[in-house]
Amino acid sequence: MDVEQLPPNDPAQNPPPPPGGRGGSGVKKAVGPLAALVAILAKFKGFLILGLKFLPVILKSGGLMFVSLWVYAQLWGWSYAAGFVVLIFVHECGHLLVAKYFGLKVGAPMFIPFIGALIMLKEMPRNAWVEALVGIGGPILGSVGAAVCFLIYRTTGNELYGALAYTGFFINLFNLAPFGFLDGGRIVTALSPWLWLVGMVIVGGMMLVQFNFILLLIFIMSLPRVFSLFRKKSDAEERYFEVTPAQRWIVGTMYFGLIALLVLGMMAARVQTSRDNGNGGESISSLQTRPGSVPSGFDT
Repeated sequence: MDVEQLPPNDPAQNPPPPPGGRGGSGVKKAVGPLAALVAILAKFKGFLILGLKFLPVILKSGGLMFVSLWVYAQLWGWSYAAGFVVLIFVHECGHLLVAKYFGLKVGAPMFIPFIGALIMLKEMPRNAWVEALVGIGGPILGSVGAAVCFLIYRTTGNELYGALAYTGFFINLFNLAPFGFLDGGRIVTALSPWLWLVGMVIVGGMMLVQFNFILLLIFIMSLPRVFSLFRKKSDAEERYFEVTPAQRWIVGTMYFGLIALLVLGMMAARVQTSRDNGNGGESISSLQTRPGSVPSGFDT
């Protein structure tokens, strides 16, 4: 067996490392990347300061809108996500316009991915009549936005707008559920707050059919309003729910009429896209709006 001859261990030719030499090398290796990072941060500190300065702006409504757009785009693509965010914005503008009409102080729409969006009322409506009109303003304008998408689809044949139309009709219809802080829960305050119990059954039934965390969150956050039905109300609270018969008829006609129109809109969008696809089955828009597949829950 051949054995390789090792060179003699000559201290003169192979001097030992200086004391602490290996340790110093380890420290340099550990500190080196940190020093490089500090140097980079120092070089770009102007950009960092600028980013921190505008961070509050990014977190406001405009920035959160783009955050929502990016999140939805990862799920459904940029085109559908952009249309979806616009439909949410149109819905919230409906609340905003009616609130401004009644002189209420409100904040800009704030987007929350997978929840939808909301506008913050900085003061309470004067009574249930005003609350109901502010509540229904969103679904009315949102339904108009969905109808525009449907008309564009019928004109151009672009299935993207058919999907957006179906989604818009579905989202606005869901928000009319008479429960808690959903739009429907605010609208029925002018009809009868006891309709919140009906909404509780509807949302609870939807969770039983297909559990969804957003539905659970809506259910839990809406329970305080339901519980308030069973406690004694103050004189101010009693006056808040005082609505004239004419106002009750107006709200009831708008509310139930809008529900009927949204159901018809969903049926028209689904049938039309299914027919155009020629598959006789689910349309592209119905696939986009299975329970739990799209965010829901827009609040005032």
